[in-house]
Amino acid sequence: MKDLDQNFNDAFQKLSKLEKTIAPDLMLQLYAYHKQANFGNNFSFNSGLDVRSGFKFNAWMQLKGMSSDEAKEKYIELANEILKENKDS
Repeated sequence: MKDLDQNFNDAFQKLSKLEKTIAPDLMLQLYAYHKQANFGNNFSFNSGLDVRSGFKFNAWMQLKGMSSDEAKEKYIELANEILKENKDS
């Protein structure tokens, strides 16, 4: 059985190859899970003052305290839902 890190990387790669556009709210969730999985609570915000960066930072901050493994699991679940929906359509 593949380990969590491999499944996480596989999900990331599959989403990266997806030709259809992912809804902005789902992209924000994926971004936050990915950041939490890789950086935990080590928040950094140096992307200027644009609204998009603010939304991304806020989405990540909402996951404060979530473990890296849990963030990876949530990312994989969401990625699989998105991939399934795009496969069915």
